[in-house]
Amino acid sequence: MKVTLGFFLIAGLVFAAGVFSFMLYSKFSGKLLAEAEGAGGMIAYAEAPVNDNQSTGQATVAANPAPEPAELPPAKTSNMIDAPMVRQKPELPSGCEITSLTMLLQFYGVNKSKMELLPEMKYDKTPIVFNKDGRIQSWGNPNLGFVGDPTGTRGRGFGIYHSALIDLLKKYVPTAVDLTRKPFAEVEKQILSGIPVVAWTTIDYRVPSEWVIWDTPIGPIQTTFMEHAVLVVGIDEQNVYINDPLSGKEKQKIDKEQFVAIWEAMGRQAISYKKS
Repeated sequence: MKVTLGFFLIAGLVFAAGVFSFMLYSKFSGKLLAEAEGAGGMIAYAEAPVNDNQSTGQATVAANPAPEPAELPPAKTSNMIDAPMVRQKPELPSGCEITSLTMLLQFYGVNKSKMELLPEMKYDKTPIVFNKDGRIQSWGNPNLGFVGDPTGTRGRGFGIYHSALIDLLKKYVPTAVDLTRKPFAEVEKQILSGIPVVAWTTIDYRVPSEWVIWDTPIGPIQTTFMEHAVLVVGIDEQNVYINDPLSGKEKQKIDKEQFVAIWEAMGRQAISYKKS
């Protein structure tokens, strides 16, 4: 009887110990699980499949392609500039260049007249010498300064070229630019940007058929008495528009092909300035 009672007592103690150990293990394991989840990432879970509604940012970008680039506006091919109109006559019958420069400077904002600018212009005062047949043997060089008298009161006047006139432009406009011997496209760019250009052409707007040659302080020069300078104020696909100081016509239309041919014959001379 005692043996049987002792056996049941021992079995009960073993069972109770097992139950207690199981409860203690479960509690301890649950605590570790909670701590692991709270620590963020110590336990790895299998990734669930991503459906269309759970797509990432990459999928969103693919679903919304970039917009088509905007079309560029067409290139500008024409422009007309409202520049001052100044006549060279009656004071300066041979002063087309200084008068054209006056228009350019007044457009820029220099408040000076052609007669105020006249004494500031460079001069080549080499006297004129004639041959026995009446042709000019020697005279000044327009690349050095104005040749002769622009007023006509002290003798014959001829003109001045870009290389000597641009110094006066630089005096008032720091961004003065010499476009001489550059393609006519550079003149067009100036007009399209809204800046007039002093350009050399001829009085009758024809390619010269008569040329003269005389000796100068720096060697012979070939030129024409039809030499003229104007202010180019407009451009389009077919025409060039000028302020002509001799005729007094404002925005006078000249066929572009014709104008360019004359301009090239006169040495492709042109001066202007760049926007600061």
